[in-house]
Amino acid sequence: MSVERDILAKNDREANANRREFSRLGIFALNLVSSPGSGKTTLLVETIGRLGGELPITVIEGDQQTSNDAERIRATGAKAVQVNTGKGCHLDAHMVGHALERLAPAADSVVMIENVGNLVCPSAFDLGEAHKVVVLSVTEGEDKPLKYPDMFAAADLMILNKCDLLPHLAFDAALVEANARRVNPAIEILRLSATTGEGMDAWLAWIRGGAVEARRRRAAAAPRAQGCACAEAAAKA
Repeated sequence: MSVERDILAKNDREANANRREFSRLGIFALNLVSSPGSGKTTLLVETIGRLGGELPITVIEGDQQTSNDAERIRATGAKAVQVNTGKGCHLDAHMVGHALERLAPAADSVVMIENVGNLVCPSAFDLGEAHKVVVLSVTEGEDKPLKYPDMFAAADLMILNKCDLLPHLAFDAALVEANARRVNPAIEILRLSATTGEGMDAWLAWIRGGAVEARRRRAAAAPRAQGCACAEAAAKA
């Protein structure tokens, strides 16, 4: 247990450094988590296609092997860095910090972190993001939030993806939403289909709202930072 605490404490320090950098630049950072096959990469591709001309978006792609997902993102014209974790089952804050150095995201932009497909380990690792967004597809089970409660408790938003398939499946969308709220009563939920575009407007509006808030906080912090610098210069004089 002491080793686990040390690992998480080190990760939290590096996550806080990432968070400070996001805050300094007015960046809205999201950590997308899910099981494999939920449609995270397709969701990112479609999001960039709809928002890329309005908001600069850069992507950190996490996978155990291959650069396939990063190549799909780059094909949209967005900058992406692939992070391969090898036998690791999640991204950590140190990996994300190095990826940010390579990406050099613009101020007042959006950074999307697509975590390794896994509903267990990523729940414990803060990356410095503003929100964890858990993506669940309707081809999975309604009991996923109950089986993997730590992830759904850590997430601020659940996206129920592939909703265009609902007429063809014996899947109870209301039940999975109820199960998610049993674990996390405050969780927001959006139903959408990244392939058909159904429900995407609400997701895009959610991103826009977060980006506006990140810019607002950056602008509000600038006078305070300038005042501190002037006071320090006066003290030295």
